[in-house]
Amino acid sequence: MSIKKFIPEIIAAIVFLPMLFVHSCANTTQSPTGGDKDTIPPLIIGIDPLPGTTNVPCVKTKIVFRFDEYVTIKNSKNIFLSPPQKKAPKSRIREKYLIVQFEEPLDSNTTYTLNLSDAIADNNEGNMFPGYTYVFSTGPSIDSLLITGKVLDCNTLRPVKGATVLLYKDLADSAVFLHRPDAAVITDDWGWFCLPYLADTTYRLYSIKDAAGDNIYDPATDLIGFVDSIIRPVTRVIDTLPEMLKYDMTDTLMCEARKVDFKMRLFREKPSRQFLANRARLADRAGYFTFNAPYAWIDSIWVRGYTDSELITQFNILQDSLEFWINSRKPAPDTLHVFVNYRMTDSTGILVPELDHLKLPMPEGKRVFQRIQRKNIKLEDTTCVFKINAAPETVEQYGFELMFNFPIIYENFDSLDFRYLNPKQKEFQGAVTVERDTANLRRYIIRPKDKLLPGYEYTLRVPHNAFRDINGFWSDSTKVKVALPSDDKLSTLKTEMTGVTGKIIVDLQDDKRKSVLRSYIIDSDTTLLFPYLKEGKYAIRITDDGNRNSIVDTGSLLERRQPETVIYVTFDGKDLLDIPASAEVEQTIDVQTLFEQL
Repeated sequence: MSIKKFIPEIIAAIVFLPMLFVHSCANTTQSPTGGDKDTIPPLIIGIDPLPGTTNVPCVKTKIVFRFDEYVTIKNSKNIFLSPPQKKAPKSRIREKYLIVQFEEPLDSNTTYTLNLSDAIADNNEGNMFPGYTYVFSTGPSIDSLLITGKVLDCNTLRPVKGATVLLYKDLADSAVFLHRPDAAVITDDWGWFCLPYLADTTYRLYSIKDAAGDNIYDPATDLIGFVDSIIRPVTRVIDTLPEMLKYDMTDTLMCEARKVDFKMRLFREKPSRQFLANRARLADRAGYFTFNAPYAWIDSIWVRGYTDSELITQFNILQDSLEFWINSRKPAPDTLHVFVNYRMTDSTGILVPELDHLKLPMPEGKRVFQRIQRKNIKLEDTTCVFKINAAPETVEQYGFELMFNFPIIYENFDSLDFRYLNPKQKEFQGAVTVERDTANLRRYIIRPKDKLLPGYEYTLRVPHNAFRDINGFWSDSTKVKVALPSDDKLSTLKTEMTGVTGKIIVDLQDDKRKSVLRSYIIDSDTTLLFPYLKEGKYAIRITDDGNRNSIVDTGSLLERRQPETVIYVTFDGKDLLDIPASAEVEQTIDVQTLFEQL
């Protein structure tokens, strides 16, 4: 008897038998109708056409999955076809059957996979089907190679769930912008992916956080990551490979053991097309405008009715936003006419000179000197307004912050009065230094010259008329008091940084890696102190500040530039450092070794 008649049964056995043994995967019987709660997920017991079928018609194709119990579709978006089409597959439930049909004709001579992940649940208890990858071909054979990898957030290095991984035979940089990929898959809870049944050829590999769900990269809305080099898969698909099996996402050991061929870091790309995007007037003599891309090239700026010497401007650190102020006593017009001569990207992608005329009316209710509103004028409307900030936990590192609403044109920092009161209530006069923020002309840092001591109370007083701003208003007097934290349960972390060969940014973060609690910028070996820490878990992030601009820079796809390298320090194999109460914790961090291990 010919073995050919048994081929369908052999294929079915190859597909279904591994599903019976995968950790936390599936059952072989109907869900129970009584007794204990059903915790067993549904199981596929039949597929038509069978997995691995070739020469599938390109039109009017449907795939039918038969389950061992009644099921429902929890998330139709997770019934994912690769290569993806413009329209997603259409799916419906009929009794115990899942029926998937395609809205568009399939491509000829193409291997397709249909992934069912986080899509199907049983109808009674909602137990999720663990997932399955179904393969078929519209040609005479099934492609047989695979690649695996992980997608991470570039800032936190946490895995990104639900990212779309895109594989292109078109090696041009523009492919990811213009058309859908030759293969695609969605990352799981661990940011992990497997792209199976690939042809033996070369590819470009990308990952995106696809806001529109169209499998095409849109820089305006999507995050992106990419592999620098052209890749070629080498691993052959075998059904029993750990990477081909489906796992319970709570099984850390099994999920982390899966092979990772490639890692990609998702980042928000700065736009490259330059034009003047937004503008606004903030006050009588103040406004701003923003550009679509960083590092705007401005040839000149002027405001009708005012001289160049009366105009004060300030770029932000990325030079994609510019604030301006007018240092003049004469009444401001209802509408400011601002002229910006800058370089704009034309239709060919070249920067060309452009002159924009910005008409900036005063926002309703903002004008100060309207006679009919004089009775409603507040103190801040006729005063040089500023704030003093000083936090007990960080005043030693960051000092006192003096922030003005408007640039000042007169300053008398010598009149600042800094005093400290010792534990015996004896008062002393102290000295301070003044530093103007190079990135913000309205911000000043006041630092005591002497070391701050626990148990002392420190007072910084600003006297009346110490400053005058561009509106001609004088400052009022104010003072702020601060004392170092005295809670004996607070702890100190001392980190000895060695092997520092370039400029790096060292951030102490919370256990979620979301907030930066303290930050240092260093370019040589040193010891960093993080005092007054509450009991808890902390992360230490180190960023290689390659361009030495003191910020964590993003990447660029067209320039093939990855985001600046970020490393999280591990402590005895753990991602977080456990700080107990009332402790002095010391750590030595070899920066050079950390970066060499990447």
